Amino acid sequence: MRWFELTVVAAEQSQEMVAHYMHELGAGGVSIEESWSPDKPRDTSLGQWYDKPLNDIPAGLAHIKGYFSEDVDAEAASEELAGLLRGLPEFGYDAGDFTISVAEVREEDWADAWKKYFKPIAVSERLTIKPTWEPYEPREDELIIELDPGMAFGTGTHPTTALCLRTLEGAIAGGETVIDVGTGSGILAIGAMKLGAKRVLALDLDPVAISSASENIKLNGLQDDVEVRLSDLLGVLQEDGAGQRSVKPPVDLVVANILAEIILLFIADVMDVLKPGGIYIASGIYKNKEDDVEAGLLAAGFEIVDRVRQDDWVAFVAGKPKGDGE
Repeated sequence: MRWFELTVVAAEQSQEMVAHYMHELGAGGVSIEESWSPDKPRDTSLGQWYDKPLNDIPAGLAHIKGYFSEDVDAEAASEELAGLLRGLPEFGYDAGDFTISVAEVREEDWADAWKKYFKPIAVSERLTIKPTWEPYEPREDELIIELDPGMAFGTGTHPTTALCLRTLEGAIAGGETVIDVGTGSGILAIGAMKLGAKRVLALDLDPVAISSASENIKLNGLQDDVEVRLSDLLGVLQEDGAGQRSVKPPVDLVVANILAEIILLFIADVMDVLKPGGIYIASGIYKNKEDDVEAGLLAAGFEIVDRVRQDDWVAFVAGKPKGDGE
């Protein structure tokens, strides 16, 4: 099968929005490569493995590549994407003087090539992400997340995902019910279960995500503990028969690793599905949206418990007040 590779060279701070737009336009996979240089700091506090060599991408830029099947008009997608990127300043982002190029590639040239850069990586004190094809001997107290992200999802080591996993480690004491909104590859749902959650409901609007998450959950032997459902944010909980879900509101914890603009759309819904004293972990927030998300959380009645940062990304830990007498 033929695929078209649509490459955007744009400001690093816009990479999540570029990837989001590519998926919206029908990309079957998206990869992101940021600039590396000898003086760019690399966080090795948890033993992170940086196998990817230094590259010649100019500082502050990223290469975002989207892969479109032959039944998609790549030139039309390129033109539409250019229009969307020109409108990013309206949302507080800036792609800079971006460029877009289109090339034809063979499926085998991209579907597996990235795997050589994906090694086992410790993302928190206890959690390590291990690709299914890599041998690895865990230490006694190490919790392993087996992952095969497939063509449409990343390796789980992006700062926003790492922030979520580290924050989950501090938030889960054991026995919690959890909802993972925008589950993607299912990595946060798996991480929550590995850390001791009782049950997880994993939701995503993308059917490809549902398939990927379901496979990864099976790889980790958690198919009886994690329910994966197609849903627009928390919409599935409002459908007829929602009471048949294995995880029913109110729940102990909600986690969402999605764009700040989307987080702002359903903060009140999260408040509604949480138990008094419940926790909401919201990640995927670039630094220029931090104040907006904080204001939204406070306006909905949440208390800011903590915020965690990595590079230019922020994750909020927000609590639903316990109420009088609790």
